[in-house]
Amino acid sequence: MVTALTWSLVSGPPPSGHIEVRGELYDRRAAGTQPPQDSRSNGPRKDRRGQENAAMTEHTGWEPPPGTGPKQRQLWWYELIECGRRGHRLEGTNAARVRSGDAVFVREPGDGLRWHRCLRCDAWLPARPPAHPEQEFPPGRDEIDLPLRGKSLRDRYVLRLIAFDRLLHFLVLGVLAVAVLGFASERARLRSSFYRVMDLLQNGVGGPSGHAGRGFLGELNKAFAARSTTLWVIGLVLAGYAVLEGVEAVGLWLTKRWAEYLTFVATTVLLVPEIYELAGGRVTATKVLTLVINAAISAYLLFAKRLFGLRGGGKADAVDRARDTSWEALERVLPGPGR
Repeated sequence: MVTALTWSLVSGPPPSGHIEVRGELYDRRAAGTQPPQDSRSNGPRKDRRGQENAAMTEHTGWEPPPGTGPKQRQLWWYELIECGRRGHRLEGTNAARVRSGDAVFVREPGDGLRWHRCLRCDAWLPARPPAHPEQEFPPGRDEIDLPLRGKSLRDRYVLRLIAFDRLLHFLVLGVLAVAVLGFASERARLRSSFYRVMDLLQNGVGGPSGHAGRGFLGELNKAFAARSTTLWVIGLVLAGYAVLEGVEAVGLWLTKRWAEYLTFVATTVLLVPEIYELAGGRVTATKVLTLVINAAISAYLLFAKRLFGLRGGGKADAVDRARDTSWEALERVLPGPGR
């Protein structure tokens, strides 16, 4: 948030008609109303902060930083979350001097303090110039790799959440594949031991002996009775599916475009048997939850990521990325590009 103190340090005194309200720059003429009263009084309190920042935005034409403005009550501010996890992205902290062209990300008003702007969340942080600078000037714009912001940062969080889901699938399917393939190779050696144990269990509870059985023992009996070829095919299918899920997880974690297509196709294909099972009356909470999650993933990838040319396709997605993660995006946010 840009306070009146910050504004005066980096851009001189506030313009005429601006006053400080609760540490913020407030334009009485742009807002068209009196400043909000103190919270201890009986004056209006509803959405004061949003109205004040909206007035600043309307008056200057610049956007408010994340966490402020009319949408300050947004559920998630991914820029603030990322800075909370990794720290602020500051440039020029080890530079001896600051140029006027660096004002978009670092400013030095001449009072012994240097103000650095986080390139991710737009927070301005004060610091003293370094006692032993490592370079003469801050890096140029072409030398700085801007961090993700806005929609691009949000998409990375969502894609990595899907990647985590795919990682769980990879682990579960991988364990099942190893178990089935190991069982197929050792079935002949395990067969006699299995039937002896099953007979002892059934005789011990007064049940019939032999190879009959229900429940878990019955399923094991079917597994031992299955053909070796069938078991190998099942194991290889599970292994192949596990590899597919692992590739999806890695690609989505790295936010690769091809991984979005691969995940959409693989997830959408699986919706058919899931719907068929539910339509056949075999409804369980787990199956319904799985269907809902996979349908949500497919819809998100198709519409939000503009797959197959939908809503402008990859070109429109690149435009969104440039609008949120660019120097022009930084210059649109208060307090502007500088003077």
